[in-house]
Amino acid sequence: MQAEDLILISVDDHLIEPPDLFAGRLPARFADAAPRVVRRPDGSDVWTFNGAVIPNIGLNAVAGRPKEEYGVEPTAFEEMRPGCYDIHERVRDMSAGGVLGSMCFPSFPGFSARVFAAAADKDLALSVVRAYNDWHLDEWCGSYPDRFIPMALPVLWDPELAAAEVRRVAAKGCHSLTFTENPAALGLPSFHDEHWDPLWQALVDEDVVLSIHLGSSGKLSVTAPDAPVDVMITLQPMNICQAAADLLWSRVLKKFPGIRIALSEGGTGWIPYFLDRVDRTYDMHRRWTGQDFGGRLPSEVFREHFLTCFIADPVGIQLRGLIGLDNIAWECDYPHSDSSWPYAAEELAEAAAGVPDAELNRMSFENAMRWYSFDPFAYRARERSTVGALRAEEAGRDVSTRSYDSGRFVRSGTGVELGSLVEQVTA
Repeated sequence: MQAEDLILISVDDHLIEPPDLFAGRLPARFADAAPRVVRRPDGSDVWTFNGAVIPNIGLNAVAGRPKEEYGVEPTAFEEMRPGCYDIHERVRDMSAGGVLGSMCFPSFPGFSARVFAAAADKDLALSVVRAYNDWHLDEWCGSYPDRFIPMALPVLWDPELAAAEVRRVAAKGCHSLTFTENPAALGLPSFHDEHWDPLWQALVDEDVVLSIHLGSSGKLSVTAPDAPVDVMITLQPMNICQAAADLLWSRVLKKFPGIRIALSEGGTGWIPYFLDRVDRTYDMHRRWTGQDFGGRLPSEVFREHFLTCFIADPVGIQLRGLIGLDNIAWECDYPHSDSSWPYAAEELAEAAAGVPDAELNRMSFENAMRWYSFDPFAYRARERSTVGALRAEEAGRDVSTRSYDSGRFVRSGTGVELGSLVEQVTA
């Protein structure tokens, strides 16, 4: 299939929260405690909440920036492409890149909202989580329901409240809950504990996918304090591998057979080995470990419950039959450093050269629609949803790489005025 004929729905993108996110969304008693953006003397913008300072790390917002300028330094909003934080500009960037649909993970709260969960005042924490979810569902996704898969933040500290929030957002059309890949790493009960049962039941009842993003526990694989950062970047998918093993061998899948789990940004090339390994482990050790999958192999159970996700993974595409064609979905990862926006369509078409169109369609958009109960074609015709058609809608849009040494991005005038919302703070 040619790149312009693809239909692309990304199950892993990210947003940089705009400074006005919480404006008017919290009870008056929490107004002074609300998360807010502060400009520091060095010119960087940071979020502050509950005594924590959370910078906009450079690697989280590098769309349109040359690779030579990638880094982990904090950045200001003016140094980001507006599509990182402005919903209208995001949709234009999506169209310019040929991307029809997107599911956006959070940034400053952490992928599992652990920043909010850390607040001692749990009434405040709950209000902030709900306010964020309402903003994400009503404003970010609600502005363009044909373009976004809604996603909610979890209530990490109370499984009953977590379940109630799942049911609340599901009533608003949300079928994805972001969650940590390892609650034990956050000092919470593990996946093996009955503690989480109310949440798992709510997910099953409401047909909501547990979307687990690598790094959502706040910990990545680090071999040594003096190891190059390349080691950590290389090993990032291992967090997802660990989460897959933890959940597959847990009681969760046995007690809640309807639960569905997405492994976000973990890649797919390792899955065939993983499935071979779990099957062998089951065959060799189940008699003394007590594992019982009811006459099925662990690999079969995995394919019933897990969605695997890839950005650019030619090995995984070649091994798609061993993974399961119904268990693979594509990601763009805009605006992170692993994304190849605005040329992700060309990257996928090259990696999938020779793959039958019907199989490629399942990976590029059909599985995402099915897993997340998302139907963009209810809003726009399929022939208007291809890479070529979307790019034609934004013909002439500037998607060139731009160095920050030569000046900051200039906003188009849509959306919020950042200068009036960012609190100016001097030393």
